Amino acid sequence: MMDDTAKIKLREFLMERLRDAGDRSDFADDSSLFVSGRLDSLSMTRLVMFLEEAFDIDFSDVDFDVELIDSVNDIQAFVDTCAAQRAGS
Repeated sequence: MMDDTAKIKLREFLMERLRDAGDRSDFADDSSLFVSGRLDSLSMTRLVMFLEEAFDIDFSDVDFDVELIDSVNDIQAFVDTCAAQRAGS
């Protein structure tokens, strides 16, 4: 499960990617980041790598769709679902 510390690190990671893209606007936890075009496919690849390392998620087991990780809330739900599936298996 994603605790507050992990969520802060996730937001910092996303803010850094937005700054890299020249976007210094703030974002809410439910703001679209990829579907809206604020972040690109390179940022998505970096996010996937971040999530694999930080939360031990194996994306080769995931039926991936960008909407799974489009916002902080989406990412948190995705991470929590993966953790619950690992705990249940």
